[in-house]
Amino acid sequence: MTKRSQLILVFLLAFSTTIFGAFDRAPSWLQSAATQRVPSYEKDVIGVVLLDEQVVTVDRSGKIVTEERYAVKILTKEGRDLAVARASYLVSAGKVGDLEAWTLPVSGQVKEWGKKDVVDLIADPDDVYNEHRLKIINASDTVSVGDIFGYSVTIENPPLFYQDIWQFQGALPVLTSRYTLNLPSGWQADSLTFNADNIVPSVNGSTYTWQMNYLAPVALEPMSPSVVNLVPFIAVNFKPAGNESDGVRSFANWQDVSKWSSGMYDPQVVVNDEVAGKARELTAGAETELDKIRAIGKFVQNLQYISIDIGVAYGNGYRPKPSDRVLNRGYGDCKDKANLMRAMLRSLKIDSYPVAIYSGDPTFVKKEWPSPRQFNHCIIAVVVGKETEAETIIEHPTLGRLLIFDATDDMTPVGDLPDYLQGSQALIMAGEQGGIFEMPITSPEANALDRQVNVKLDVTGAIAGSIVEKSKGQSSKYERALYRSLSATDYSKSIEQWLTRGATAAKLESMTPSDDHAGASFKLDVKFSAPSYGQLMQGRLLVFKPTIVSRSRSIYLTDKERKNPVVLDSMSFKESAVFELPSNFSVDEMPESVDIKTDFGSYKTTYKVEDSKLVFTREMMTERTEIPVKDYEKVRDFFGKVLNAENSPVVLLRNN
Repeated sequence: MTKRSQLILVFLLAFSTTIFGAFDRAPSWLQSAATQRVPSYEKDVIGVVLLDEQVVTVDRSGKIVTEERYAVKILTKEGRDLAVARASYLVSAGKVGDLEAWTLPVSGQVKEWGKKDVVDLIADPDDVYNEHRLKIINASDTVSVGDIFGYSVTIENPPLFYQDIWQFQGALPVLTSRYTLNLPSGWQADSLTFNADNIVPSVNGSTYTWQMNYLAPVALEPMSPSVVNLVPFIAVNFKPAGNESDGVRSFANWQDVSKWSSGMYDPQVVVNDEVAGKARELTAGAETELDKIRAIGKFVQNLQYISIDIGVAYGNGYRPKPSDRVLNRGYGDCKDKANLMRAMLRSLKIDSYPVAIYSGDPTFVKKEWPSPRQFNHCIIAVVVGKETEAETIIEHPTLGRLLIFDATDDMTPVGDLPDYLQGSQALIMAGEQGGIFEMPITSPEANALDRQVNVKLDVTGAIAGSIVEKSKGQSSKYERALYRSLSATDYSKSIEQWLTRGATAAKLESMTPSDDHAGASFKLDVKFSAPSYGQLMQGRLLVFKPTIVSRSRSIYLTDKERKNPVVLDSMSFKESAVFELPSNFSVDEMPESVDIKTDFGSYKTTYKVEDSKLVFTREMMTERTEIPVKDYEKVRDFFGKVLNAENSPVVLLRNN
C-alpha cells in the first residue's frame, strides 16, 4: 500500500469514527442513510430525502404490517418544516407501534423523540368523526440547516384490498426509495409502473423489492400537471397463487370493481313514503325531465356536508348511509348525497348510478389498474331521454345517455361539472354493466366570460366608467365562489384590488353582483374611476393601455425553458372596451391588430376609431389539453404574443 493510500484510509476511518461516534444513539439504518453522498441542488430545493422505505408484510390470514423508515436532510430555512413524522391508522382496527424520531445535528449530540412527543390528531378536521387518525412528531422548531431528521414506525391495519400504491418521491429529490413486499409462501405479486420505464422488482422467494435511486427534484411550474402525474409510482396487486380475482380484495378488471362497489351502494337506496313525498314536493312545478333533476340536485347540494365514517376498515368508507336516514338527518357526505339523489329520482321513475371519481386531478386515475383505491369522491350519473340536453351528457354503450352531476359541489349546478372532475376516468357503478368511463369535458364556449367596458378619458388621463361582466359555466363558478365566500366588505375590497392591479389608485364607486345559480351564470356590474390612468407627456401626448383590467385567472408563460408539460383549461374570453376620447385629442398611434391561431387556442385583438371613440376588442380561447415539453416553445410564443398585445399602448396627440 502506498503512503497516499494509507493516508486516505486513515482519513476515512477517522471520518467514519467521527460520524458514527456522534450519531451512535441513532439506529443503524439512519446512520447509514446519513453517510450517503448528497449531490448539489439548486438553491430553491429545501431538502433531500436520504431514505424513503416501506416494508409490507402479509401473513396467511391476510393481516398486513407495515414498517416505515424515512430520513431527510434540511437544506434551507424553509426546509425546517420537513422535520415532521407522521403515522396514519384506523381507530377501530389499526395499531401503531412506537413512533420514534431522531435529529442528527450538524454538530452536537443526537436528539431522540419518543412517546411523550407524539400528538394524536384526527386526519380530516372537517369531519365530525373520522376513524382515520394521525400520530405526529413535529421537530420543525428545533432543527437547523444541515441537520438530518429521521423516523420509523410500525403500523398494523386490516386489509380492505390486496392492493397497494408506492410513490417513489414527492417534489423533493430522493437518494434511495424502496418498497418491499413480504408475502406468505405460494402468494404472488405483480405491479404496474407509471410515469417511468417499467420497474422490475427483485424477487427472493416470496419477497418482492422495488427500488429507485438518485431521483432529481421535481420542478414546480405554473400550469403544470400535479406532482403525482410527474413522479414514478407503482400499483401493486398481490394474492394467493391461482386466485385471479375474489371480487372482494382483488380485482381482475373494472367490471369486478363495479360489481363489488354496486353491492356497497345499491342496498342503501331506500325509497319510502317520506323520500318519495319529498321528491314530489320539490318537483311539483317542474315541467321537464331536466327541471326535475335540477330541483332535486339543488336540494341535495344544499344539505349540510358532514362526514361520519365508522367501520372504515370493513368497507364502510365505501358504503353510503341509507337514503331515508340521510333525508331525515339533513346531512351527509358525497356518497350519502349521491345516494339520496338516486332514491328521490327513482321515486320519479328516473334511473341513475353512483360514480366513483378522484376529486382534484382529472388525470389521477389510471384505467390500467382496476382498483377502488384510486377514488376519493362520489358523484352521480342520471339516465336522461333524448329531449334533455346539457354539456355534461355522455353516451354510454349499454346504459344510454347519462347526465353527470356532482351532488356535493353547491357552486356547480346540474348541467355543469367542476373542471377538476372533467375528463377524469371514473367508475360507473352499475353491476356487470358498469366499469371505467371518461367523464365529459365542457366546451370553451360553455365556460365563457364576456366583458363590456365603457369609460371616458379626460385630458389629464383620468378615467371613469363601468365594467359589466357576464360569465357562465366554470368561469361563473369562480366568480360565484368568491362572492359567496366573502363578506360584503371583503368582496368589495377584492373587486377594488382587481381594479387597482390594472389602474393605479382606482376607486370602486359601486357594484351590483347577480348570481344565477340555476342558469350557471354570474353577472357583475361595476362603476369605477381612476386618476391619472393615462400619462400626459409634454402637454401634447396622452398615452394609455386599453386593457384596464386583467382577464379572469390570466397567466403568462415567459420562462425560456420548461421541465413539465403545460396544462390548459377549456375557456373563452371576450371583451369590448369603448373609450370616449378627450375632444381636443385624436389617435396618433395604435398597436397592430393581432390574430393568433394554434392547435390549443386562439387570441385576437382589433382597434377602431368611431365618432371620437376608440373601440378595442380582444378574444381568447383555449381547449382543454396537455402540451408536451417538446412543444413548449409554441405555447410560450403564444402567451408571449398575448402579453405583448395586452401591454401595448395607444398614443393620443393634442390637436393644434
